[in-house]
Amino acid sequence: MKYTQETIKPYAQDGEKAEQVERMFDGIAPRYDLLNHLLSFGIDRRWRRAAIRSLQPYSPQDVLDVATGTGDFALLEAQMLPEAKVTGLDLSEGMLAVGREKVRKSGNARVSFEKGDVLALPYADASFDAVTVAYGARNFADLDRGLAEMRRVLRPGGRLVICELTTPRRAPMSWLFAIYSKVYMPLMGKLLGGDGAAYRYLPATMAAFPQGERMARILGEIGYTDVRFKRFTFGLNTLYTAAK
Repeated sequence: MKYTQETIKPYAQDGEKAEQVERMFDGIAPRYDLLNHLLSFGIDRRWRRAAIRSLQPYSPQDVLDVATGTGDFALLEAQMLPEAKVTGLDLSEGMLAVGREKVRKSGNARVSFEKGDVLALPYADASFDAVTVAYGARNFADLDRGLAEMRRVLRPGGRLVICELTTPRRAPMSWLFAIYSKVYMPLMGKLLGGDGAAYRYLPATMAAFPQGERMARILGEIGYTDVRFKRFTFGLNTLYTAAK
């Protein structure tokens, strides 16, 4: 099955998108990390570290990383937040299997993984000091519901961190990105990952995802406070932070 914009519609309000996304990420799991670093030319590592540094002043003890994928971000959180226990949650068992192997090799007992859906988090209210999501919020079948669930499991005063790819708004970067996303990304995905359609889906979800001021308004409407955002690398990446 091909995972194009037509077959996986961003923010479809039913369970079908979640199932399709799960199958898509199961299929690309073995080469997901390699492709991500190649497609971002390695800049994503800097973005991830900036996101985690925003949590360091709060010294969180219990961190939930939603849409954790293969666990890169969760493992980096454990390195940069030495007092934190990190739980990574994802829909894709294929991705989680890769993450568990990384944890086994690293020997870091403070990182664990569970399969689950952000739309119905399997945790009690006020369970975590911080909830994070790196490059996965655009895949939520219902963005508002996912954000509300993340807020529910945060303790009062807990911190939210969202790191997300965004589309540059100004020329010439916007022109270059159009070529990059429509030609280079699908081609590299097909050559290295065997699924160019999966990497056509990515720019489609980026275009659909609310960005900047609009995303900040959504977070405020859901009940988050101290909502802030910062753009990186000519608008290719945006970091959102907020509190409960």
